[in-house]
Amino acid sequence: MSSATPSLRGAWSATAGLRSDRVAFRRSLALMLMTLLLPGSAQLVAGHKRVGRIAVRVSLSLLALLLTVVLLAFVHRTWLLALLTSPRLLLGERVLLILLSLAWIGLFTDAWRLGNPMRLRRPYRLAMLGVNGTLCLVTGGALLFSAHLVAVQRDFILTVFGSSTVTAPHDGRYNVLLLGGDSGQQRWGLRPDSINLASIDESTGRTVLFSIPRNLENVPFPQGSVMAQQFPHGFNCSGCYINGVYTWARDHPDLFPGVQDPGIVATEQAVEGVTGLQVNYYALVNLAGFTDLVDAVGGVTIDVPKSIPIGGIGGAITGHIPPGVQKLDGYQALWFARSRVADDDYSRMARQKCVMNAMLQQLSPQTVVLKVQAIADASKRLLRTDIPASDLDTFIELALKARSQPVSTVSFVPPTITTYAPDFAKIRSMVTDAIARSQGGAGTTSGHGHAKPKGAKAANQTNNLAATC
Repeated sequence: MSSATPSLRGAWSATAGLRSDRVAFRRSLALMLMTLLLPGSAQLVAGHKRVGRIAVRVSLSLLALLLTVVLLAFVHRTWLLALLTSPRLLLGERVLLILLSLAWIGLFTDAWRLGNPMRLRRPYRLAMLGVNGTLCLVTGGALLFSAHLVAVQRDFILTVFGSSTVTAPHDGRYNVLLLGGDSGQQRWGLRPDSINLASIDESTGRTVLFSIPRNLENVPFPQGSVMAQQFPHGFNCSGCYINGVYTWARDHPDLFPGVQDPGIVATEQAVEGVTGLQVNYYALVNLAGFTDLVDAVGGVTIDVPKSIPIGGIGGAITGHIPPGVQKLDGYQALWFARSRVADDDYSRMARQKCVMNAMLQQLSPQTVVLKVQAIADASKRLLRTDIPASDLDTFIELALKARSQPVSTVSFVPPTITTYAPDFAKIRSMVTDAIARSQGGAGTTSGHGHAKPKGAKAANQTNNLAATC
């Protein structure tokens, strides 16, 4: 019996040691979990209490701030958008996220130390090391990735929305000139072959898209403008279409002292003369860079009305986009928007509107977050605008509202408007009618644009662009 006693004691000691290790392991896990749920709480219980109190107060304050932001987002979404688009605030948010990441990793490491892992058995030590590393990687990595997203967003805003000139809406509407710049190595200068004016209700976001054909002749300019002084009877020089206003002004920069891009200013004056609306801002899209943006968002789904040739007009036809509902990549979407070898300019204008509508409806917040770097890089190559960063929250809010409402389109094309001898009084009447209808009014009795046309050009005149496309 005496020989069995030491054996029993050894077994009991081993069992007790195993139980002690399990208790210590559970304690270490508890400290890690406490740090995950409430950073600083582990230090309050088992470590440096002053550090713990500071960390807990900061954690609770940030949680309260986050809840306040979420609640305010439901009440006043524009306030949240301002928080996400102000370069100064974004810089502060980035610094805060980096500091929080480092602090949280430090608290996890300290919680691991408080668990005294070196006194645990080897399997428990390895397990605690894995738990600590995983938590540091997940929490700290998530905060650092968020800081990266903020940095990308800030850089994009500073690069593209660098203007400081803010304009107020005119008669309750923001009028934004949308230009598609057709430039390249084989083209001299830049010709905005796609000219649209988006007139947006400042309260509802309801949008009317006015499209001006690139070959519109004799365009007038607002009285007193630089272009009106040079062309008092309209842009009536030989072979002068509205898309040539840009290059004409770029060739005469002395007439526009202090203006960075005379072509944009002159084109704005031309569009104001045609429509009678005052332009607030412009956005110039390089069609050659459009491919990158579509690829960055994973393609765009479009109902292709008929087979669309790829290539042609100065080159060989290299392929076709088949009819039917298709998910187009950037290259295909670009040719869908610009191909005209088998169509006229007016059919192309209609297809371009369908591309705009598809991008508006299909670009989700989830896609933006997951592909923010690629989207930002593509957009910096694609877009130039004078919309200031301080107005960006307003336009994001309007875009979100516009997604839930029909977009009306009016195009000044044959047979309603003859491009070589346009009736500008009729054009302005069409503008007035369309805006009145979009606001729920009856419009005038002229009837322009009331009938919904059918076929390839239907998107040029419609009260619901999404339904037409």
